Amino acid sequence: MIRLLFFVALVLVLGFGFAWLADRPGDLSIVWQDRRIEMSLMTAVTVVASLVAAIMISWWLIRTIWLSPRLVSRYFRANKRDRGYQALSTGLLAAGAGDAAMARKMNKRTKGLLSADQEPLIHLLDVQAALIEGRNDEARKLFEAMAEDPETRLLGLRGLYLEAQRQGANDAARHYAETAAEQAPHLPWAGAAALSYRTQEGKWDEALHLLDRQRHAGTIEAAAADRKKAVLLTARARERLDADPSSARDDALAALKLAPAFPPAAIVATKALLRQDNLRKAAKILEAAWKANPHPEIAEAYVRARVGDTAIDRLKRAERLEKLRPMHPQSFDAVARAALDARRFDLAREKAEAAARLRPCEGIYLLLADIEEAETGDQGRIRHWLSQAVRAPRDPAWTADGYVSENWEPVSPVTGKLDAFEWKVPVEQLAGPALDNETPAGAFDRAMASLPPVREHDEPAATPTVVAAIAAPAADPIADALAPVNNTEEGPLPVTAPVVEAEPEHAVLAAAAESDDQTGKPGNEDKPEAVAPAAKKVEAAVMAADVAKTEPHSGTKPKAGNQETATVAAEKPAVGESEDEARAREAAFLSHRPDDPGVRTGAAPEKPGRFRLF
Repeated sequence: MIRLLFFVALVLVLGFGFAWLADRPGDLSIVWQDRRIEMSLMTAVTVVASLVAAIMISWWLIRTIWLSPRLVSRYFRANKRDRGYQALSTGLLAAGAGDAAMARKMNKRTKGLLSADQEPLIHLLDVQAALIEGRNDEARKLFEAMAEDPETRLLGLRGLYLEAQRQGANDAARHYAETAAEQAPHLPWAGAAALSYRTQEGKWDEALHLLDRQRHAGTIEAAAADRKKAVLLTARARERLDADPSSARDDALAALKLAPAFPPAAIVATKALLRQDNLRKAAKILEAAWKANPHPEIAEAYVRARVGDTAIDRLKRAERLEKLRPMHPQSFDAVARAALDARRFDLAREKAEAAARLRPCEGIYLLLADIEEAETGDQGRIRHWLSQAVRAPRDPAWTADGYVSENWEPVSPVTGKLDAFEWKVPVEQLAGPALDNETPAGAFDRAMASLPPVREHDEPAATPTVVAAIAAPAADPIADALAPVNNTEEGPLPVTAPVVEAEPEHAVLAAAAESDDQTGKPGNEDKPEAVAPAAKKVEAAVMAADVAKTEPHSGTKPKAGNQETATVAAEKPAVGESEDEARAREAAFLSHRPDDPGVRTGAAPEKPGRFRLF
């Protein structure tokens, strides 16, 4: 475009000049070797311009003829170079697409058209073709050759680093990454790899130095650099906490300046200050961190900052945290736990319910279960809160790459990544179907609605008469209740009395009351024979109740006639009987079979030759 404008401007100038001469005519006379030549001015100018043009054209023709061999060779060389670059481009595209055959073909064509010394990309195409075809040893040798060349050194180091990582050679990979980071700190992959290796080994000073170099080189943003530096300073402070509390304090405070809402830095700074007996500054740091980011570890450190405090003092400090961040579930949780330690169950339950209404989770339901166990001991309510904890979302924890840790760590144990741990709910298996559009308060309200009431543990006390009847000595109550009635008539099989159903407890109490009435009547104080029948009835009722609890029910309801038999058997005196009577009753009890259902009253007589099953 510029050349075209220059040509147009030149034509205009020449035209203007000739027009100017045409308006001012004149004659030109030249005398050369005694010859006089006269012509007009316009003719002279035209002859001069034509002569100049002829000279220029002649010079161009002579130069073209003279330089034609070189121009021809340059043309063919440029054509060959263009075809070589075209083949190289096609080969790289084929290698990127995974076409090994095409990449190998284009590689051979490129080597025939271009020189490998003049074009380093040919080495890259060789390496890519070798990697696609699985010739890893050859690829590694090519990368080593590239690492020796200053022009391709960084490319060779990256290739060697990737190959070492692929083969699991961590030491070799670290060596190549460190070398690349020293020679070119602006490389993101080299800086990140070297920083990761140094942090995994706990070399915090070297990691901080490398991070500063990366920041000055501009390979990392300022915000990300500040965050990583805060993590590194916190890690170094935690390591120096026992040996050098002053250095740990300085590092932790510097980390808090870079990341004010970083709980691990606040915890380490607090521990260092407490070891120097600087409780006031430690409390200020924790309060500032709590305002920025309420965290359970900050609450624990703040509540238990001073050794020797009572539970009431810790409760007051927890309430101070609640005032700093009101209406926050973590504030309610801290107060509830401190109130539980102080045995303030009403306050603990109130704050725990408020926290569960805002953010129901596993930990808050377990806290409610602890409150119930400490205050009421009602197992039903405790199991209710435990069941709610099983179904509730998990509590947040320090999580990195699927790994859950109880404490914060600067480096992930899975991938070795710096600042990988986050305070969040761990990844878990999906639970069952939940109610759609249900708020946390709605879930807690459902849990409160299904909470069982407090169970009363008061039991009625037994009257003295019942206690005396139960404590009365008896030879064998079970044998007395189950002993068969002596039958003088001979039968095919001995008839046994059916099992007597146990009288309910109120019947025993009624019998005891009747005995008390008989004893308390006027005129019976000196008549022991008037009291004996009532005592025997009480004793028989207690024995029948014990038999019903200890023996399995036979399924046959007793008849009216058999109840009298069982009562007579139960009213046999067990004290003062002779030795022969005791042996006879024992033999009758041993001959009784519990699986014999007995004979029903009013049943049809058995036919001759019919066998019984029992």
